[in-house]
Amino acid sequence: MIAQTIQLALAPVFVLVAIGSIMNILSGRLGRVVDRSRDLQARHAETEGAEHDAIVREIRMADSRLALLNRAILLLVSSGICIGTTVALLFLEEFGHWGLQPFAAGVFIVAIALLMMALLLFLKETREAAAALRIPRSYLEIDRTL
Repeated sequence: MIAQTIQLALAPVFVLVAIGSIMNILSGRLGRVVDRSRDLQARHAETEGAEHDAIVREIRMADSRLALLNRAILLLVSSGICIGTTVALLFLEEFGHWGLQPFAAGVFIVAIALLMMALLLFLKETREAAAALRIPRSYLEIDRTL
């Protein structure tokens, strides 16, 4: 019986590994955005005019990206906690026979929903990052044949 419970708990554990990998990616992105925002804040007081406006726009974009990344990480941590709870419930059911399987299934569904919401926030953050890195058309020199 315990072997069967261990097999049943493997799927949530694999999801937990995936969550950890995604969190590693997000925390790396978060670190880069934090570093960039610190650099921008240092340059904020030194600029004026159009250059200052560009710095403010980029600071606003960094702030938005930080918020998205923080929310995504929060959702992933919550999902991970739900996955751990699911595994614990499966083992409690095995040893106590308390009818916890429907509750474990519900917690697992919540974990997957949280994971999906975090992935959507990650998608939104990457799209904002790509928008911030758009190369101005003037640099492309489209009218020139190369």
